[in-house]
Amino acid sequence: MIEIINRQRRRKIETKQWRAFGEEALKSIGAKKPNVTIVFVGDNAIRELNRRFRGKDYATDVLSFPSAAEPFETENRSHLGEVVISVQRATAQAQSNRLSFENEVKQLILHGLLHLCGYDHETDNSEMNRLELRLRKRLGI
Repeated sequence: MIEIINRQRRRKIETKQWRAFGEEALKSIGAKKPNVTIVFVGDNAIRELNRRFRGKDYATDVLSFPSAAEPFETENRSHLGEVVISVQRATAQAQSNRLSFENEVKQLILHGLLHLCGYDHETDNSEMNRLELRLRKRLGI
């Protein structure tokens, strides 16, 4: 199950669309714990999370929190974790990369889900990147 939380007001979030994509992406990855929360926030909120949890004082596009480290705790024990997306960063990146907002967010969700499943581009960069590119093609991103 994918839970969508919208904590920003800059853009309307179609929860059905993102829930369906998240479920499809989790199946493609082969995740054993299919429960995930996707949280849409603004730059100020993601900057604070990035500073608090990673020691980096700037807004970023996406953060992933495995269930042991979730800033928006849930009580579901089969919960894989949370993916937090800055709508402002996603909008800016979509424009600079000449992508639709939807495709940019899909890439960010996929990237975040891969982190929740244990992939880390800081330690296994080429493996994660290859898998992410394969999954983008499979998911039509």
